[in-house]
Amino acid sequence: MRASFKLACGRLPGRGLDLCSQPTVSRCENAPTLREVVRLTYATIDTYCASYARPLGVVTLDIDETVDIVHGHQQLCLFNAHHDERCFMPIHVHDTATSRPVAILLRPGKTPSGQEVCGHVRRLVRRIRSHWPNTQLTIRGDGHYGPLEVMAWCEANAMNYIFGLPGNAVLGRLLEMAADDVRSRRAGAQALVLRRYTETRYGAKFRGCERRVSARIASSAMGLDIRCVVTNLCCGSAEWLDDTLCCVHGQAENLIKLHKGHLASNRTSCRSALANQVRLVPHTAAYWLMLTVRDAIPRPQPPATAEFTTLRLRLLKIAGRITETATRVRIAFAAACPEAGLFRGAAHSLQLARP
Repeated sequence: MRASFKLACGRLPGRGLDLCSQPTVSRCENAPTLREVVRLTYATIDTYCASYARPLGVVTLDIDETVDIVHGHQQLCLFNAHHDERCFMPIHVHDTATSRPVAILLRPGKTPSGQEVCGHVRRLVRRIRSHWPNTQLTIRGDGHYGPLEVMAWCEANAMNYIFGLPGNAVLGRLLEMAADDVRSRRAGAQALVLRRYTETRYGAKFRGCERRVSARIASSAMGLDIRCVVTNLCCGSAEWLDDTLCCVHGQAENLIKLHKGHLASNRTSCRSALANQVRLVPHTAAYWLMLTVRDAIPRPQPPATAEFTTLRLRLLKIAGRITETATRVRIAFAAACPEAGLFRGAAHSLQLARP
């Protein structure tokens, strides 16, 4: 494994310089200053923008957080009553359409306030627009990422948003007629589940400024389920907003699982918050490497849609014999290697075209 890593870094497996060890990496985590850590975090956004050959016309970014349980007295760790643990709540931003990571930020283990979310979104958008000034950005997230401060800032800066909206008595009265119609139709048709989509204008939580609210109303034997979102998008029906835009936000949870579970980015055990933020950067780099490997696999092959753990077991943790000669390095796999065809196809596709 060490020899293959040296080859990947452009070094000869036998005569090349050795790679750094884990203690060396740990010393590097504690070395950067606050300003250098900020630059490293911005570098993840720069990497995302540089991953496209040309600026995109429209981008939808999913923002979400995950619980990162700690076992000590690290900086920024707080007790979270919902999770009943001392934890961090790092924010993950992904381009869900392509599974690409945009930014990961370590933060205390509490629900972010409107002012905090607005600051994070403002810095994120400013960095992206420094690369793509004409790209139309849309931010998508759960209800606690859509407070009044964030919506007002997005509207003032030509950004689209779509956020979850918790229900209340006022919103319930506005949707009561549509909800009663769904209940009646389901009972009349004796259907297991019946859904209907509707929208209204709502301003009780927005200091008198009415905004578009879309609702999905589902009636079943278990009762009535109403899911609302607030948006400044003028196009599209309520059904399109829910089925096409809102449901895709669930994919962000799967991407966080790849980053946190498959690549172990929740190992933030350093005492310093800066060191833990630095740890998230190489984990994000590992995410990019695994995503690049997966995207290079032809779509007909099953590993093209596999999770990172599957790719690691089937493509990376494979025994081989590496022979270094004066002119070349040979890598030989076992004759019964189950992924021989995949490796052979990848080797042919990576060969330089001959004149």
